[in-house]
Amino acid sequence: MKDAARLLGYFTATILFGAVAAPLLFWAAHGLAAQGILPALAKFEFEAFFHRALLLGALLFLWPFLRWLKIKGGRDLGLAKNQRWGRDLAIGFLVAGVPVACCGVVLLALGNYTMRPSIAWTALATVALSSAVVPFIEEALFRGLFLGILLRSNRPQLALVVSAGIFSIVHFLKAPDQTTTSVEWTSGFNSLAHSFDQFANPMLVVAGFATLFLIGLILADARLRTRSLWLPIGLHAGWIFASGAFNKVAHREIVALPWLGQNLLIGVVPLGVCFVSWVLLRVWLRYVGPRES
Repeated sequence: MKDAARLLGYFTATILFGAVAAPLLFWAAHGLAAQGILPALAKFEFEAFFHRALLLGALLFLWPFLRWLKIKGGRDLGLAKNQRWGRDLAIGFLVAGVPVACCGVVLLALGNYTMRPSIAWTALATVALSSAVVPFIEEALFRGLFLGILLRSNRPQLALVVSAGIFSIVHFLKAPDQTTTSVEWTSGFNSLAHSFDQFANPMLVVAGFATLFLIGLILADARLRTRSLWLPIGLHAGWIFASGAFNKVAHREIVALPWLGQNLLIGVVPLGVCFVSWVLLRVWLRYVGPRES
């Protein structure tokens, strides 16, 4: 319970920092843009800076948090060295990405999506970069640190569910666009309050939160069964790349919540696709057998 209380303290400190720092980041960025330095920053709304401030807070408080918990390495979090990390990374990418890509092909055939007349290769490069960077950061935090802390004082099944809940809530909480039109010192707290607005819409909860929760369960399950982050990183990268790349080459014709949302990871249909990935993952892990301790 002490670890859980400390984890709650870490989240609280991160959120408070993000709420306070977000206006400062917004004003600094728009000030630079006004001076002709990085003018592209001017197009970002306040909510984007609020999310970056939260990430900055999470990174700033990470080292003191680790010292507080007396965590010195991966073994303290239940992680072991993975001699077959490359295979796990590749299999994870394929198990996650191929079903999503197949789903996209079916939706194209049904007319839910149409191919774009031209492909923005720079946008595809951005997706590839995100799929290469984001999984390492998020898996280190959510499945490496947070799940590892929960495993120190809880049963694996409970730790798995709680970590999936943390993952889905963090990704689901988002204030609606244009929540903040005039930035003030309290704007960060205003965005934080409106981040819960989506829970008032049952369709969004079913379409978005449920899929995120299932993805969190799958990633945590992969981490528990391999005692390594490489398989979750591969899975995470596969989902980001397949969904992001498809959205760059195809145009969504309809949004039919709760069945289909704004991308291939939102909706009941993507929920089923993710479940297929979980089944394939379990079959493969059973085929390769248990990992050495």
